[in-house]
Formats: sequence, C-alpha cells, structure tokens
Amino acid sequence: MADPAARRTFAPVVLLGLVGAGLTAVGGHKTMLAIQGAYLRTLDGVNPTAALQARDGIDFPLAGALALVVLAAWGVLLVTRGAFRRVVTVLTVVAAAGVLAVLVVGGFVQKGNAASDLSDRIGVTDSVPLDPTGWFWATLLGAVLTLVAAVAAVRLVPTWPEMGSRYDAPAAAAEDARATTAPAEEQTNIELWKSLDEGHDPTA
Repeated sequence: MADPAARRTFAPVVLLGLVGAGLTAVGGHKTMLAIQGAYLRTLDGVNPTAALQARDGIDFPLAGALALVVLAAWGVLLVTRGAFRRVVTVLTVVAAAGVLAVLVVGGFVQKGNAASDLSDRIGVTDSVPLDPTGWFWATLLGAVLTLVAAVAAVRLVPTWPEMGSRYDAPAAAAEDARATTAPAEEQTNIELWKSLDEGHDPTA
C-alpha cells in the first residue's frame, strides 16, 4: 500500500511543475537578450535604422519549443498511469533540463557570440553590449522550478494516485455493452456486425 504521506506530495509537486512550465513557456517566446539602453540611445542618434532593428534583441527559439514540451508533458502526466506515466516524467526532466541548458549557454557562455551576430545583423562594426532581459530571468526561474518538480516526480510517481480505468473511453464501453446485451431488433447494423465479429450470436 502506498504511503499516504507520499501520496500527499502529488498536488504540490504537480502544481509547482505546472507553474514553472507555464512561466517557462510564456517567457521562452520573449526576447532573452537586449541591447543596453544607453548604447541604444546613442545608436539611435547615429543610425536610426540600425537602432530600430537592434530593438528586437536576441530570442532563444529552442528554449520556447522545449518549454512547450515540458508543459504538455505535465498535462499528459495527469491523465496517464503505470509505466507510461514514469516514461513521461523522465521526458519532463529531459525537456526541462534542455530549457535550462539553452538559457545558460545562450545567456552566459555564448553571450559574446550573440552580441557579434547581432552587430553583423544590424550593420555596426563594434560588438553591441547585451543584457539579459526580465523575461530571461523569469524563464530561467521557471525552468529551475519545473526541473526540480520533474526530478521529484520521477521518484514519487509510483506512489501517486492514478486516473481510474472508468475514465477510459466511456462512450465506447457503453456501446460495447449495448451491442452485447441489447436484443437484436434494437441493435444497429454496425452493432450487429460488431457482435458477429466478436463471436456473439445476436439472434440468441
């Protein structure tokens, strides 16, 4: 029998994971690195066209895509059970770690390369100074939260409550029951053929 204390971790962990994933999914599609305001004002006075292009900053599309995977995985985790549910929790860890890796590499390790690429894109010779935006920090926080929750889920998911089988395709189950129990004159042609395929005699 599952430990009741472990079962009580279900709601807090899933809620933490969903909040973190939601924050990551929203922030992951925003500008991650932007030109410093002072430099942008100077550039606006010298080259307004370049300044206008520079305001777009740097995005991390991969972070946004992985964040959507994380958010979807948490949703799937709520409606699945058994071994497949454990696989989903592992996928959540991998995707959340991927978002975190993209943010760390893009925002810190390769920040200089991003600045050079942006300089080339807007047509200036010097490397533009970039700063992480508020959305960058919010996405980073969301990635950490959902990663912590996903790691906890991998360990705790065997003790969590699962959706019962009564929620599996109720309409199909009711149709099957009707096809096998209703008199032949009350069954549709499709139900009669289905009953024959299953080895039942609809005239019995």
